[in-house]
Amino acid sequence: MRWKLSAGVLVALAFMIPAAPTVAQAQVPGQDAACQTVERQVYKDLRELVTIDLDTATDTEVRVLANQLMAEAKREQLPVVPDAIQKRLDGTADDLRAFLKTDLVSAWLPALRIEAYRTLTDAGTNVQDAAKKALDDGTVDVLLAYLNTGLYDARALDCAAQPTPTATPTSQPTPTPSATTTVVPTPVSSVTPGAPGGEGGEGGGLPVTGTDTATVAGIGGALLLLGGVGFLIGRRRRSRFVA
Repeated sequence: MRWKLSAGVLVALAFMIPAAPTVAQAQVPGQDAACQTVERQVYKDLRELVTIDLDTATDTEVRVLANQLMAEAKREQLPVVPDAIQKRLDGTADDLRAFLKTDLVSAWLPALRIEAYRTLTDAGTNVQDAAKKALDDGTVDVLLAYLNTGLYDARALDCAAQPTPTATPTSQPTPTPSATTTVVPTPVSSVTPGAPGGEGGEGGGLPVTGTDTATVAGIGGALLLLGGVGFLIGRRRRSRFVA
């Protein structure tokens, strides 16, 4: 129970004590792999966080320092380092002290190399060249310089070399003819073709229909009947004359 209480106090002290005596400076925004403006990822030099004499410091001071280092490694999302520190925190004070004195950099260096390799994803030519130089050197100082400065300088060059996208002119839609078609009536001449006195008539008119036709038919029937009667009367007179 006492150990758990002490561990809680150590963690609290780790966050209350300043991590480093350096003056905080506002970071200039950088660009990511997609050339979008982002806040730079800052990797602190963990060696500068060791502000106590590990040979003369008390066990409590050493544990507080170890918790500070682990908190910073987690903030930077470094692999390897947090687990390595936690393993020593779970061990003896002497193991923790020896780790911070001799093995901290050995655990930290592979983590920096992994972070440098991660920057090669979707990287341009300048970033690839800068990362290769840093990885070939392989020292902590060179890898830190690349991750904090060289990476963003190289990205700026790659982004500046990209062609500026040109705006595609928007085509104007072709007017669609209206679905409703207006029918224009054809002018009709008021003069009936073929009628007497008309333009195309030669004396022959169109057949008479309606009331005029009935009248003509009636007159024709009456004339035919009168002709028949006259024929019979004339025939009787001729017969009498012969007799």
